[in-house]
Amino acid sequence: MTSKPTRPELADALQQGLHNIGQAAALTGVSAKMIRHYESIGLTRPSGRTFANYRLYNDADVHRLRFIKRGRSLGFSIKQIESLLALWDNPQRASAEVKQLARSHAAELAEKIRKLQAMQRTLERLAKQCHGDHRPSCPILDDLASSH
Repeated sequence: MTSKPTRPELADALQQGLHNIGQAAALTGVSAKMIRHYESIGLTRPSGRTFANYRLYNDADVHRLRFIKRGRSLGFSIKQIESLLALWDNPQRASAEVKQLARSHAAELAEKIRKLQAMQRTLERLAKQCHGDHRPSCPILDDLASSH
């Protein structure tokens, strides 16, 4: 029979260099709510716990959260970050897979930018056509009401 590892008291865990969720959030810029969410969807490993059931994070956990935060800041989806984490965790990975994922994401972003710029040009054109005075006539509303 194997014994369960004992859960430390919070003060002891902090003395050992572990971090509670608030500290992990402050160190990574990831909110405590998002840290709990990432754990619930399996993006991070289940956190260690104190005797009082507080979550504990080691330096590797903090590093992983920073990785996720950076990936999200570059617009990667959760599914893409799962793939990137799997590649990051695999020392036998081929960097070509990482490069392909990054290029694919960059192409998706370029397409989104193209569409956003087209929307911007349309709105600017419509705003320019609108008199913006007391008259009820408005090309912006007319365009929205039309069936494109």
